[in-house]
Amino acid sequence: MNEIMLSTKALSAGYAKKVIVEGIEINAEQGKILTLIGPNGAGKSTILKTICRQLIPLGGAVYIGKDKLKELSGNQLARSVSVLLTGRVKTEYMRCIDVVETGRYPYTGRLGVLSDKDREKVREALRLVDAEDIAECDFDRISDGQRQRIMLAGAICREPDILILDEPTTFLDIKYKLELMKILKKLADERHIAVIMSLHELELAQRISDTIICIKGKGIYRTGTPQEIFSGGCIEELYGVEKGSFCEAYGSPELGKLTSAPTVFVIGGGGSAIALYRSLRRKGIAFAAGIIHENDIEYPVAAALASELVSEQAFEAVSDVKYEKAFELMRSCGNAVCTLKSFGTMNEKCRQLMAEAEKMGILRGIESYE
Repeated sequence: MNEIMLSTKALSAGYAKKVIVEGIEINAEQGKILTLIGPNGAGKSTILKTICRQLIPLGGAVYIGKDKLKELSGNQLARSVSVLLTGRVKTEYMRCIDVVETGRYPYTGRLGVLSDKDREKVREALRLVDAEDIAECDFDRISDGQRQRIMLAGAICREPDILILDEPTTFLDIKYKLELMKILKKLADERHIAVIMSLHELELAQRISDTIICIKGKGIYRTGTPQEIFSGGCIEELYGVEKGSFCEAYGSPELGKLTSAPTVFVIGGGGSAIALYRSLRRKGIAFAAGIIHENDIEYPVAAALASELVSEQAFEAVSDVKYEKAFELMRSCGNAVCTLKSFGTMNEKCRQLMAEAEKMGILRGIESYE
């Protein structure tokens, strides 16, 4: 087990003596990424502000290593913990490199004069976040994604043991979100930094986190690995959404199935019908789907969106029983669409379904529903 860099014991946190969350137990390990998720207002930001001493704990304790947080000097804390909180930072006539250099102030003394070593750490941090080309630019005149990278460079050049980030992907487009996640993973793997952050993007939390803490009500709802959290309906319970409307396999929400009788039967598999499922749901057309193997890439989406689904066990050829069920369902729908381009031993009966639909005159082109 890696060294515990930050921990909390029975932590209560809030504002103006009003407790927002309580009984919080966190163990952030060296070289690992710990992510807080949960509904808006659950207390994720409150926890992060408390563990970096922007808020005073209302109960319990926070430890940096074996030292109590409240006993550390400001300079000791600044060298151990770097913080990147949500919000647009305003500066007055500062270049990007000037902003990054502020990250070295815990090492420079009162006059803030940077040594050659300090300047090298600044340049190294700019290289790491791929921001050398904007180092001389006015910080107030760059994009949100570039600003986030500059702020992260400032946090990195402090050489912290712990990096705390509150919704770091806010304001970022998909390119910069992915770049940021790669940088955080590199910091954890190569510099052995303990990363603690909150995220709203569940698909990112699922892919990058080593441990996820779910915050709900006034405390921790559940703690576990991504595999543990993204299974068994945990996310749906955490956010109070309709059962089956969240695709656990992909960490993404779906609109949920319609309750009306299906009027289209989709013969799919291998991911070929995912786009059509979503198109039909957007148009408000209830549909049935089959015959999908339970280990198929499109099974989670079909299960979330299809009013009725005929499935087969993983690695098994489609049985006669499942074929008959799919055939009767397809006939009752009165319309069929096949998204498959090829067939094999495992889905031969899907080819038979398509042939039967053509014989009955109910086989439609995909373009009819796109």
